[in-house]
Amino acid sequence: MTSLDRNYARFYAVLNRVPCKADREDLKKSLVNSVSLGRTDSLRELSDREYRTLCDTLERSLGEKTHGEDTERRRQRSVVLHLMQKYGVDTTSWAAVDRFCLDNRIAGKKFRMIDTEELEHLSRKLRAMLDKMHNS
Repeated sequence: MTSLDRNYARFYAVLNRVPCKADREDLKKSLVNSVSLGRTDSLRELSDREYRTLCDTLERSLGEKTHGEDTERRRQRSVVLHLMQKYGVDTTSWAAVDRFCLDNRIAGKKFRMIDTEELEHLSRKLRAMLDKMHNS
């Protein structure tokens, strides 16, 4: 995405959640100036990298997952669901997926509550279970 293609929706969605007693336009200019190291206070003049850094920083300051973290979690969830399907879990049913995950030997919690690190661990565990199943 080039700056010409950017619609700034991500930035303004986050900016509107930032508690601010001052003028939001001043806050925006200050944030942009900061991320560009004083080069500009115009959102349009930010490089793509600076824009992503600005949005990621704002999201983290609000305690939210950044866009990249969210993408990685979705990828990990997809991997785990695929492995569960190979193991025989009906992944078309969230109840079946949750029943499987709630087992303390698997994850001990509902699927939606498993974080990225735990999903990585679970995918390794499922691969080991599949290897054992195929080698038996």
